[in-house]
Amino acid sequence: MVLAAGLGLRMRPITETLPKPLIEVGGRTLLDRALDRLEEAGVDKVTVNLHHLGSLIEAHLAPRSKPAIEFSHEAELLETGGGVAKALPRLGDGPFWVANADVLWLDGPQPALERLAEAWDDARMDGLLLLHATVDAYGYRGRGDFLADPLGRLVRRPECEVAPFLFTGVQILHPRLFADAPAGPFSLNRLYDQAIEAGRLYGVVHDGEWFHVGTPDGLAEAETYLSLRYATRERR
Repeated sequence: MVLAAGLGLRMRPITETLPKPLIEVGGRTLLDRALDRLEEAGVDKVTVNLHHLGSLIEAHLAPRSKPAIEFSHEAELLETGGGVAKALPRLGDGPFWVANADVLWLDGPQPALERLAEAWDDARMDGLLLLHATVDAYGYRGRGDFLADPLGRLVRRPECEVAPFLFTGVQILHPRLFADAPAGPFSLNRLYDQAIEAGRLYGVVHDGEWFHVGTPDGLAEAETYLSLRYATRERR
């Protein structure tokens, strides 16, 4: 699943007329970049949820044949947890990838989605999050989200402290995580906390680059990085 229903408030005025997932970085939309990674991982069907300016996203994706795309329309914004919960009937009975449509990641030596799939342990996990080192994330100014034990089991960042890892917006979730989920809008953070309490939320640290494209400054930083990266490749 790709989460594409958000309002993109911090990217205004751009997002008043263009949904954030359709913002281009390095000549390709954030949404297409996420779908490209899923296609490369062998995913043949993706559910994309829609709310803000959803018709523009539908029109943009209409020419795309792979992966096959189904839309989950939200009359009201359901937030991350509510959006996934509404789409569960489309996602099957086993674990599934979920990616935010407004994040940008570059793979390291091994594709990040492949690393997540290899690390998934159904007996121990209800959720597996792709993490990134807080201090090395482009465009990120926060204090991070999680601490991890040697096995990768996660706990929340203590208040007023800086955590070593942030959540990248890419993950594997199992439908059982939503067994007691509320109706209507709610954040996935609510389910993460339940999984943490049960010792069933884990993380894998990303070994490539990750960009926080949540603000115009973050967008500019990502554009600069990709421009330099492509220019370096052309000179080789």
